[in-house]
Amino acid sequence: METQRKSSGDDGGGERGLLHLWQGYSCSVTPERLLLPRPVLQVALGTHHGLLLVEGGQVYSFGELPWKQSPILEQVKPLLENALSGQRVVAVAAGSFHCGAVTEDGGVHMWGDNGAGQCGLSGLSIVPNPTPVALLDSDSSAPQTVPVLELSCGGQHTLALSVQREVWAWGSGYQLGLSAAVFPVWKPQKVEHLAGRYVLQVACGSSHSLALVRCLGPNDVQRPPADKCGHCHQLLYTMTDKEDHVIISDSHYCPLGVELTEDEAKLEAPAPTQGLKTSPSEPVLPSYTSSAVPATPTQVTALSKDSEKGDTAIPNGVLHVSESEPTAQTKGGNGAPAGAKSSPYPDEQAVKDYLQKLSDHTQAEQMAKGGLHTLLSSADSVPLSTSPSSSSGSTLNNLVASCASAVGERVASTYEALSLKKMMNFYLPSGLSKSGVPVGLTGTVPTAVGDNTTERVRQEDSVQAKKSSSTGDIREEEAEGLRRRLSLPGLLSQVSPRLLRKAGRPRMRAVALTPLGGVAHEAQEVLPTLQTEVWSWGHGEHGQLGHRDNMARLQPLCIKSLTNKEVVRVAAGAHHSLAVTAQSQVYSWGSNSSGQLGHMETPSTVPRLAKLSDGIRVWDVSAGDRHTLLLADGDCIQPIIYYSGQQVKEGAEEKKQDEKEGEEEEQVGGYTQQPVLLPFCMNLGYVSAVFAGGRRCIALSDQNVMGFIASLHELAAAERKFYCKLCNMKMQIIRPLLELESLSSALGQVVLGLLQSLAGRFSLLCHLTGQHAASLTSNLRRGRDVNGLLILDHADIFLDSYNEYCSAVGHFQVMGGFHVLTKPSLDFFGKSPELLQRLAECTEENPAMADLLVAFFYLPTRHIHEYGRLLLKLATCFEVSSSDYQRLQDSCSKFEALALQLKKKRKDAEYTFHFWKSFPGKMTDSLRKPQRRLICESSNKALTLQNAGRFSVNWFILFNDALVHAQFSTHHVFPLATLWVEPIPEDNTGLYGLKVITPEETFTLLASSAMEKAKWLRSINQAVDQALNGVGQDTASISSGVGQKLEPPTSRTASYTFYKDGRLKEATYEGRWLNGKPNGRGVLKWPDGRIYTGLFKNGLEDGFGEFLSPNKTLNKNDHYQGYWKEGKMNGLGTYRYASGEVYDGSFQDGMRHGHGMLRTGKLNTSSPSVFIGQWLHDKKTGYGVFDDITKGEKYMGMWQEHQRQGTAVVVTQFGLYYEGAFKDNKMMGTGVLLSEDDTTYEGEFSDDWTLNGKGVLTMANGDYLEGSFNGEWGSGLKVTGSYFKPHLFETDKDKTRTVKLGRLCVCAEDKWQAVFEECWTQLGCEAPGQGENWKAWENIAVALTTSRRHIQDSPEVLSRSHSRTLESLEVIPQHVGPITLDRYHTIRLYLIKACDTPLHPLGRLVETLVAVYRMTYVGVGANRRLLPQAVNEIKSYLNRIFQIVRFLFPDLPEEGGLIPEPSTNLQDKREPGSTDAPLESPKPGRVVSSSALLLPVLLPRLYPPLFTLYALDKEKEDDVYWECVLRLNKQPDLALLAFLGVQQKFWPVSVPAEGEKQQVLSSTKDTCFASAVETLQQISTTFTPSDKLQVIQLTFEEITQVVQALLKQDFLWSMDDLFPVFLYVVLRARIRNLGSEVSLIEDLMDPCVQHGEHGIMFTTLKACYYQIQHEKIT
Repeated sequence: METQRKSSGDDGGGERGLLHLWQGYSCSVTPERLLLPRPVLQVALGTHHGLLLVEGGQVYSFGELPWKQSPILEQVKPLLENALSGQRVVAVAAGSFHCGAVTEDGGVHMWGDNGAGQCGLSGLSIVPNPTPVALLDSDSSAPQTVPVLELSCGGQHTLALSVQREVWAWGSGYQLGLSAAVFPVWKPQKVEHLAGRYVLQVACGSSHSLALVRCLGPNDVQRPPADKCGHCHQLLYTMTDKEDHVIISDSHYCPLGVELTEDEAKLEAPAPTQGLKTSPSEPVLPSYTSSAVPATPTQVTALSKDSEKGDTAIPNGVLHVSESEPTAQTKGGNGAPAGAKSSPYPDEQAVKDYLQKLSDHTQAEQMAKGGLHTLLSSADSVPLSTSPSSSSGSTLNNLVASCASAVGERVASTYEALSLKKMMNFYLPSGLSKSGVPVGLTGTVPTAVGDNTTERVRQEDSVQAKKSSSTGDIREEEAEGLRRRLSLPGLLSQVSPRLLRKAGRPRMRAVALTPLGGVAHEAQEVLPTLQTEVWSWGHGEHGQLGHRDNMARLQPLCIKSLTNKEVVRVAAGAHHSLAVTAQSQVYSWGSNSSGQLGHMETPSTVPRLAKLSDGIRVWDVSAGDRHTLLLADGDCIQPIIYYSGQQVKEGAEEKKQDEKEGEEEEQVGGYTQQPVLLPFCMNLGYVSAVFAGGRRCIALSDQNVMGFIASLHELAAAERKFYCKLCNMKMQIIRPLLELESLSSALGQVVLGLLQSLAGRFSLLCHLTGQHAASLTSNLRRGRDVNGLLILDHADIFLDSYNEYCSAVGHFQVMGGFHVLTKPSLDFFGKSPELLQRLAECTEENPAMADLLVAFFYLPTRHIHEYGRLLLKLATCFEVSSSDYQRLQDSCSKFEALALQLKKKRKDAEYTFHFWKSFPGKMTDSLRKPQRRLICESSNKALTLQNAGRFSVNWFILFNDALVHAQFSTHHVFPLATLWVEPIPEDNTGLYGLKVITPEETFTLLASSAMEKAKWLRSINQAVDQALNGVGQDTASISSGVGQKLEPPTSRTASYTFYKDGRLKEATYEGRWLNGKPNGRGVLKWPDGRIYTGLFKNGLEDGFGEFLSPNKTLNKNDHYQGYWKEGKMNGLGTYRYASGEVYDGSFQDGMRHGHGMLRTGKLNTSSPSVFIGQWLHDKKTGYGVFDDITKGEKYMGMWQEHQRQGTAVVVTQFGLYYEGAFKDNKMMGTGVLLSEDDTTYEGEFSDDWTLNGKGVLTMANGDYLEGSFNGEWGSGLKVTGSYFKPHLFETDKDKTRTVKLGRLCVCAEDKWQAVFEECWTQLGCEAPGQGENWKAWENIAVALTTSRRHIQDSPEVLSRSHSRTLESLEVIPQHVGPITLDRYHTIRLYLIKACDTPLHPLGRLVETLVAVYRMTYVGVGANRRLLPQAVNEIKSYLNRIFQIVRFLFPDLPEEGGLIPEPSTNLQDKREPGSTDAPLESPKPGRVVSSSALLLPVLLPRLYPPLFTLYALDKEKEDDVYWECVLRLNKQPDLALLAFLGVQQKFWPVSVPAEGEKQQVLSSTKDTCFASAVETLQQISTTFTPSDKLQVIQLTFEEITQVVQALLKQDFLWSMDDLFPVFLYVVLRARIRNLGSEVSLIEDLMDPCVQHGEHGIMFTTLKACYYQIQHEKIT
């Protein structure tokens, strides 16, 4: 606020805010100075008194103050109002005989005459001192005090404008606008009729009120106002929707009467929103003047009784003073037709969301900034929009119009408080032209909604919607758009058809709503709105309401004729009213008894322009009882003052004159016919505001401190002048031109479009200038402070607007627009275009029309210099070191730079235009585009093509977006984004060559000289650089920086469509490039729908990528995701075929090659078949497993070219097992076939399951048939041969008959070779074991880091533990040098981790092996006869992985080698001196074996399928064993021990139970050796043989401990003693599949363990198992 303002220079305080007081306009008048200790900020004048607000917030009174305790009749020296001390006042107001003040926190204080309740305090007729008055919003649950921005006081009433931009009133008379039954209204009440509108300013006359209101935008009309009668709850308006129009009926008749009781009035008011606006520029402008001759209270009461009591009601608030009979019953226009708004925007929701986002962060900032008024922003600052409003016509029209104006009543109440308001203004200018709304009739531009209030609006919406139905759902209406709205009969009856045609014509193109700068600035500064309406109400006998009649209005009504006149300020005299527009014109209406309207036209009931000579631009007005003061710009910078109205006789007794009423007074002194210049105004200095009231006039002025004030005034005056100029250009030239009928035929579609967008840009610029002028004006009126200048904080808005405007002119010019516009212009302006010449400020004699038009359209850009000059002038008023100087200096240089840039742009456009003009023709026409500018061309043969034919013509043209190579009849366009140029070194060849690379062509250009070469190289490089930065058209173009050498990056992002034949014909690539080739990430799309997304290298797909290829026949896509190399699929990938098949595995040269899995069938989960195995050139070749789920067969064997060929094993779900030869996809040759019951056939086969040839058939009982067989298995065999029944005594010999399986199947080493080969390849070896060790480690490191990077891009791929594993793998264990035990452990840990992540080659190998193993032995593959193969396969895995490990760690000893123990021999987890120590075999060192190193990694993953096979194989034995276990376990402990022959001394006497010893009785069960039993049971929870053996060892130790405790001495076992005890433990452990466990240990045990301690213990366990099977209970 004012005190925070930094005074510019060093302002002595006595030179700002000086006060000059005078009366009348005669030449002899000289103003007197009123001296005050501080600068005056604001003045308010009543009939005979005045109030002064000075800096610091104190208030002084002067004049007659009869309400004081000791009435003062003439206070000449201003008197301080002490009651307000301690309050910081920010605005004052004076009525005829009462006063008001607003404090910083929005509080209101009133004092003076209160006879009509105008001070808002009940029970007092006079209020001697300022007393607080609260505005209570009764709508909210707990009544809240409403903070106020400004007050205005009239004769008998007071209006307040709240922070929420609602109007509150109190006092007496119609001028309150309240539907009150009784006057005075003591308690401030909200003027419901304006609720929901955004009110910018209020002004009070003696008995009428004015409000300046922002036009409604589409966001304001969200919710209908009250639409039911407050008494009988019927609809006030009904609306019938016919196809093309809406009928609104107001025929509701209420039997109960119209007045609202106070309570009902409370119910009607909408909820307040607590939220404030911020704007440093200036607080809201209060109305400074209000004065009136009070009508006597009795008069008013009589009138109101007459017209308002009883059942009468006033239609639309129109009251004929003369008549008082009841009139048609409607409640003052409280309802509203939907459809009074129109939204030109395609998607309002999007706009709202965007605004919402922007506004969210501002609310918080505001509250931090301090008191309420620091937060308030100028009254002018609101977004624009337009709104329909009414004039008196039929009642229905009046109704419709007033409804329309009331639509959305209660909505905006929630909006104004938003910081968003600030933001919105950004959108404004853009709103106008972009929206394509002619500024007239129903066009509207959105205002904003945001912050927390939006939510509240929504809630209110819903409540309101329930109440309403007559207006239909307004939101649905919105969607219907302009078309429907234009058909409202009530709105259109007052609009001429021509206007409508204009409205319908899309004068400006619709463009998305964006902030002007394209950027949302942090400190969303506000541009004031120009889209306003003026509303008036109260007494109208002098026509002061401006509604073309003398009737009173009880409710606010919009003055039709002032809508869209861009009113920025209103003022009210006693019986006349004034409005100032952004174009610095003054409209006046009302009483003209003393010429106070500034014109002598009649009737004065409608606003008319005051008569002022040309070039006088008024920017501040004030009105007294019978006079008007105007503050205006003249020819010089200093403002001038005009006076209009009655001359005041000097010395005449004012008192007497006051008592006289009526006309005589006018005869007393003369009065002005039109405004008169006050000669003394030039002596007052720089006047910043004028005030009038009663008879008095006051001017506030500043001395020109350090030139600062003068410069500020000059800046504002220049902007106002420029705005008027632009408006003239628009009205007198541009609009008429656009409306010419012949235009479209003369210009053609393209150029017409460019002209329209040019006109749109012009309107934008014009609008921005108007808003800026209004903002500068309000800065002069209140702040006069450099911080209030929008042009500093938001220079971008201005720079961008000018830039875009200049581009639009350039585009139009390049396309020859000015030339084709010449003819229509000549037709229009005639042969003598003086008007155009004057507006274009063209001084030539007889200029050509085209040149005139160019000058005319480029004229606005000259204003940029003006900004630069004035900002520099302001800057010189400050210390060079100050921040203000810096800001001004910076802004100034921005504008200067822009001026140069625009000059350059203009030059470029002219150069390009002349080029097109000099080279007409088809080719050049096809190249001519609005955005395209010429940089240079080679028609002077400066550049030629190397190796061109003798007669060929090669012409090169460089534009800002492409290089064109033109020949005789053809030309080729090379877009600059994908153009690389490099100089060819000269090397004494004398050739000045440039090599040009484009995606599909590379050619060499020869320049005629070194200079030409340098010029072209520089031009092309700069053009490319700018094309890449996307600044082609809109910023400084090429040769501006001659000195700088710009080399555009060789690597860049661009889009390109290939045109040459080949794989990429017509494909479009978008992504990274390097020297003419796609390189990096990109997307390639073919016209037939194929799409590749991924990495490229050197122009080809290379790296990870996804490929989609549509399959026309199936109407689905093939989809590949995986690795590529040189344009082909190569490496791991997944290919999903349109047919539903999925291949997952390796590719090479675009074909399936290596190890892969193919699933067929619709659902991957239940696919009919799965193949996993080796592929060669897209065919199954090598070892593979094929699971035919439909047949229930699994084939494991060799393939060749998709055919089963070679040895194989087949198992079926019915237990059949075949091993043998296949040929041509059939069982053919020697084979063995077993059925579930062990019937076996060994011999020749000719087809699947078909025996053919010699063979032996052995029955399950050992009988066998030998001979020649023929037929299919299971369907009756033809046999020729001998039958043998072996004798019982020959059993030994015939044991040989049992078939040895596994001879005719693929040996384990030959399985899955592709999987191992892949691993070797990943390590960089061509064949297993052939390669460099260091290279392998390098490849591992690369694999891991690329995976890390891949994971950082998409972290969801891997879990946290996985990434941790990756980190630990980054450390490579030392892999050279002798292996010690420590290093052996390090290697073991490394392997465990490596096999844990598929990103490591070893981990990937293990993962694949696990997959293939499960694939083989799960499901149908769970056949007991496969057990030996399954075991051999694991052993083969171990050997082959061990080979890789030894390759990585070359010093690791081979299988069975030793690693010496370190000298201190640690006994493994053994207490020293324990009794079983001698059992331990002496350990010379650690034996290295593949099983010890790798089984812990591998076996847990393979355990389920493997153990299942063991269980199936040992099923019979295990059943026998289990039966025995169950039987023996029924016995109590002691009985069982005795039965097993355990010596008595080993029988436990007592066992520990719950901490105490418990006696073992004959009945005790499951307690002896319990700990050993529990230990042994853990054998089932371990995987590897070594772990299982460890469990057995621990079991032995537990038994030993128990026995030692019994015998209380060391003790050595003998096998005879130990075996029965251990047998007992095994029985009690009840291990279900003990046989399987034993076999597994036996098969996979580390060979080096067999003869050691573990070996002996294992043998004991095995013996127990067999013993239990054969135990006979006796």
